[in-house]
Amino acid sequence: MTDPSDTRGQRSLKSRAIAALARRDYSRAELARKLATHEPDEQAIAGLLDELTQKGFLSDERFAQATARRLAARYGRARIEQTLGQHQLDRSLVDQALDHALAESGSELQRAHAVWLKRFGQAPTSLSEKARQFRFLVSRGFSPDTLRRLEAAGFMPPDE
Repeated sequence: MTDPSDTRGQRSLKSRAIAALARRDYSRAELARKLATHEPDEQAIAGLLDELTQKGFLSDERFAQATARRLAARYGRARIEQTLGQHQLDRSLVDQALDHALAESGSELQRAHAVWLKRFGQAPTSLSEKARQFRFLVSRGFSPDTLRRLEAAGFMPPDE
């Protein structure tokens, strides 16, 4: 016979997991880390996560799609890929989510221009200002090649 306290612990763990998933999507690895603070038994957590996945409450694919879509307007491909990579997702899920989200949000050049316009809105007046703007956009995950194309397209005029 099982100990009744184990059942209450499981129920509590399950209710914690469902409450967390009701607020937002989590990757399997992220939810496992979150639940590990309440339950030291990794097998119990794995069993619960399997159950939640089977019932459709937990989906790495849905998490990857939603995260990539949310980040696509503000970040470049490299930054989104890095963020998704931190969640221990399957590489094919990351690639699929990136392709889908970036196709919806426009080209890398268009997104870089939108981010630049929102943050700066005017051409750099000095070489140091241009370098600052480039560093900002690179930190947002846009490639230097995209920034050169942005400059060549006249969105970010070159230095005088």
